[in-house]
Amino acid sequence: MLLIQKIKNGLKKRKVKIFLIFLLCSALIWFINSLSRSYVNDSVFDLEYVNVPEGFLFESASKSEIDVKLRAGGFQFLRFNFINKKVFIDLTELEKKASTFYASPLVYRKQIEKQLPGNMSLLEIDNDTLFFQMLAVKSKKVPIKPRVELNLVKNYLLDGKMTVSPDSVTITGPAVEIDTIEFINSEKIQLPDMASNFSKDVDLLQSPELENTTYSKYRVTLSGEIARFSEKVFKLPIEKINFPQGAQVKTFPEEVQLLCKAKISRLKELDESDFKIIVDYRSLENSNSNEIELKLTKRPEGVHSANLMEKKVEFLLKRE
Repeated sequence: MLLIQKIKNGLKKRKVKIFLIFLLCSALIWFINSLSRSYVNDSVFDLEYVNVPEGFLFESASKSEIDVKLRAGGFQFLRFNFINKKVFIDLTELEKKASTFYASPLVYRKQIEKQLPGNMSLLEIDNDTLFFQMLAVKSKKVPIKPRVELNLVKNYLLDGKMTVSPDSVTITGPAVEIDTIEFINSEKIQLPDMASNFSKDVDLLQSPELENTTYSKYRVTLSGEIARFSEKVFKLPIEKINFPQGAQVKTFPEEVQLLCKAKISRLKELDESDFKIIVDYRSLENSNSNEIELKLTKRPEGVHSANLMEKKVEFLLKRE
């Protein structure tokens, strides 16, 4: 009896499994059959506006989404519900009347239809004209002003000027925002204890007042060459110019010292003839002083600094 009962229970379980398999297959066939049919359904598209006309800045639109009625197969609707329902509106096709920009339903309907999958058709769409707020803008090129606190190790100097790349940017915005801008500041950076070449990327500062202004670049590269330098003192004669004709002029002293700073290799190439120091009688401006200012009127390239050890000298003028 026990054996017969086990057989009956096994048959019942087998029948249940077979029944469930047939039920599942039937449901799957029904589901596939249903999805293969064509349906009409309401949906909502998010609108994203692209290709702003040159000379204008997009501010806002009368709509950010639009209601539509679509016809498509069940499979397409199933897939459609899992993707981002976004369509793009090309603003280069806008119409303009006076200062008002707008897109008629006919214009943006055609754009939306081109973006739908092949077997999906657009039956109905909101019949509202889209209106846009656009801000007139202009562009101009302005230089970059780096803000760098450069601290050099003793006996090192910045060899040449610091390089900013790019050295200028194009800013685009309303005239009221950019007309008074003469330069753009970089963020302030500190470079302590520098004894080697450097290259740093820094952001450009944008004032909160420039809320409608854009830059062609928002980062620049600051770079410079650091070199070890030395000092050399040159003893140079004083040249006298524009003194009265025939007058005898004597300065005290007749030679002055000049302290020159440059790279060691450059200092080795220099001699006194590379510099020129003068005293100009016209600089007295009818003064009765017996002192006259020294001026360095010639200095070679590649020199970091050249400073006179004296600023003025006494002179004696004897007229014939």
